[in-house]
Parts: sequence; C-alpha cells; structure tokens
Amino acid sequence: MTRSGRRMTSLWLAGCLAFAGCSKKEEPAAAPTGAQPQPEVQAPPTSPPLGTIPREGEAAAKPPVHTASMGDEEVAGAPPSETEPPSDAPAGDAPAEDPKNREWTTTPVSMKRRPAQTVTLRSVRAGTHADFDRVVFEFDGSQVPGYQLQYVDKPIIQCGSGDETPLAGKGFLQVMLTPARGHDDQGRATVAALEMKPKLPTLLELVRTCDFEAEVTWVLGNKAPTDFRVMELRDPTRLVVDVKH
Repeated sequence: MTRSGRRMTSLWLAGCLAFAGCSKKEEPAAAPTGAQPQPEVQAPPTSPPLGTIPREGEAAAKPPVHTASMGDEEVAGAPPSETEPPSDAPAGDAPAEDPKNREWTTTPVSMKRRPAQTVTLRSVRAGTHADFDRVVFEFDGSQVPGYQLQYVDKPIIQCGSGDETPLAGKGFLQVMLTPARGHDDQGRATVAALEMKPKLPTLLELVRTCDFEAEVTWVLGNKAPTDFRVMELRDPTRLVVDVKH
C-alpha cells in the first residue's frame, strides 16, 4: 500500500473512533459504597375539593339539594305558627286581618268582610296542642270570609228548623262566617261531618247550626268559657280558632 493510501486509512479510522465516542451515552455515576438507595419521588395525586363528586364522562359534578319540611301548625302537639303573616288584603276596600284578633280574650271578636263572591267552606278539623285546642276552618279561594266569634248561652238553635241542638260543655263559642256557604251548587254539604265529638282537653264537641243566606255558623262546646284567639292563615286559606286548656 502506498504512503498516501496508508494516510487515508488512518484518517478514516480516526474519524470513525471520534464519531463513536460522541454518540456514546454517559453512564450514570456509581453510588458511593454503603449508601442506601433513595426511593423515587412521585407527584401527589390531584384530589377534587371536599364536597364535590368526580365527573363521570361529560357530566359535571353537582352537589345535592337538601330540602327541609316544616311540620304543619295544625298537627296535634306541634307549636302554633306565631310568625306566619296574615292573609293578603282582599281586592277592593275590604280590610285585612286585625292583629288584635290574635290576642287571647273572652270578649267578642269580629271582622267584617265582603268578598266579591261567597266563599265555600271545604273542611273543619280539630286537634290539641300543649296549652290549647285548635279548630281549623278551611275555605276555597284566597280570602277568609268575615267572621264573628262570641260566647253564647243555651239553647243552641238550628237556624233552619229552629230546633234546639244539645251540645256538651259549659262554654259555647259561636263562630259565624259571612258571606260563606257550606254546600255546593247542588245543595250538598261540602263538610263531611256536621257534628264532631273530639273530646279534647277543652273542646268537647262542635256542631254546625246554620248554612243559610250566605251565613255559616258553628258552635264549639268547651268545658268552660276559656280564652280564645283567632288567626287567618293562607296556602290554603284557613281561619284558626284556639281555645286555652
């Protein structure tokens, strides 16, 4: 081989060695003898905020909606609703509820009211509470009719026939509602029972004595002529009468 050939071969070998040295990866430095291997540190997993639900597919997490139901103020043993607002004033010049009627008394209580049409009485129910008994008169429509409450003496008379109605107790609280009716257009009574004997601590009996010419009257037979109060409630429309034990 000529001298020039040997020089070309040497240059080719030098280039190959240089290329191989550049492409060779560095080996990691050996750990010192006796050193403990360090565990690999991983990034903590990402957690959703408290109170959320992880997404599933495309659905977004939505917190649950909690609802609470309040006990009906008419349920026996439940406290009365002292904060429930009175019914809205009716259309026209008819007055709204008088707050004084909610005060305990033994003297007559009245509210004169003339709605555009006669209100129909839909139900009458009674129950007891810790310190009083309660009677609830429920009506259709949005307005309680006019009312007058007072203690009356015997005899308790049916307005249609004039017959005397026997009634338990010694205190007879008359509840007159007007303009109101307790029957439908066919003359059928809208209240299932026209006489009830709940035999509560104070309220012993109640009976309907009149449903004539836009007047409905019920009489409560109590053990004694104790204090009473009146409240107008709405949703549904009710007149509430409480008598103390």
